[in-house]
Amino acid sequence: MAKRDFYDVLGVPRGASADEIKKAYRKKAKELHPDRNADNPEAEKQFKEANEAYEVLKDAEKKAAYDRFGHAAFEGGMGGGGPRPGGPGAGQGDFASAFSDVFDDLFGDFMGGGRGGGGRGRAARGSDLRYNLSVTLEEAYSGLSKTIRVPTSVPCDACDGSGAESGSQPTTCPTCSGMGKVRAQQGFFTVERTCPTCGGLGQIIQNPCKVCAGQGRVEKERALSINVPAGVETGTRIRLAGEGEAGMRGGPTGDLYIFIDVAPHELFERDGNNLHCRVPVSMATAALGGDIEVPTIDGGRARVKIPAGSQSGRQMRLRGKGMPALRGGGHGDMFIELAAETPVNLTARQKELLREFDEMSEDNNPNSKTFFSSVKSFWDAMKS
Repeated sequence: MAKRDFYDVLGVPRGASADEIKKAYRKKAKELHPDRNADNPEAEKQFKEANEAYEVLKDAEKKAAYDRFGHAAFEGGMGGGGPRPGGPGAGQGDFASAFSDVFDDLFGDFMGGGRGGGGRGRAARGSDLRYNLSVTLEEAYSGLSKTIRVPTSVPCDACDGSGAESGSQPTTCPTCSGMGKVRAQQGFFTVERTCPTCGGLGQIIQNPCKVCAGQGRVEKERALSINVPAGVETGTRIRLAGEGEAGMRGGPTGDLYIFIDVAPHELFERDGNNLHCRVPVSMATAALGGDIEVPTIDGGRARVKIPAGSQSGRQMRLRGKGMPALRGGGHGDMFIELAAETPVNLTARQKELLREFDEMSEDNNPNSKTFFSSVKSFWDAMKS
């Protein structure tokens, strides 16, 4: 079967530029790759055909010969020697070379700018740090400024963060030419790995700094002033950009994350932006009604009117007396929950008065009357 025209294989006109040819091949290689076409037996054949075409058309001399003589340029010794496309010796090596070019084009920017970039250090970014900060509910309500001490790594002053002894400089890694990665051919594919000589940094230090042992950073405790906004709650995270661990050999600094934990309060229980406060009241106040004073989280007092006949568990709302919203938007509410208190340590006279009151209060306890009426009906039904 006659070979297809290489320009037709790649879908480009005869006057196509080198960039247009490479772009067309890149598109074909992605479309026809066997890994993407496991169910198409023709894909591998077409893939090799595209590779053969690109091997010729990417080379200026081979392309000129092909433009003049066509496929005959690579048959019978024409074309300046070397293996002819598709013939003996053209297998994996030629394909790997072509695909490696496309690999460079696709991923070169991410891997350091392609081959031969050399001489550029790939300094590692410093790690992010976490600091757990416990605050009181009052501090969470009003916000606070606080100085914290954070153990971290900072740039070495002796070597200005370079890691090299004074008077010397890091040198380009000879193994990876400063790229921080090395490539190995595995069949049809080019595989990149971190350079074993420089650990991916792209540079090696012949005379490491004696203070930091070539790391470019030293351990030190830093004092930082932070502002905790009003309305924070347990789990709130505050990010301080650039306040984390210093990078190796002048690399960028990481970030510091402050995680807030709001301590439990003896009077208030928090539910989002709302507060709950359980307030004990005397049996007489619950029965007769009255006014009581309750505390608020801002340190003030609020007067609450207790309706006569209030039962334990009854809630009353104080609007706007809760926690502030973290990003603005007003305050939550405060809920007062009444707890009618049973008197203890009664005197003989008090007991006598309570017995007398109990005898006279048959119609004053509606819940008890309803409950025991239901109990009697239940027992009667069980007996029958």
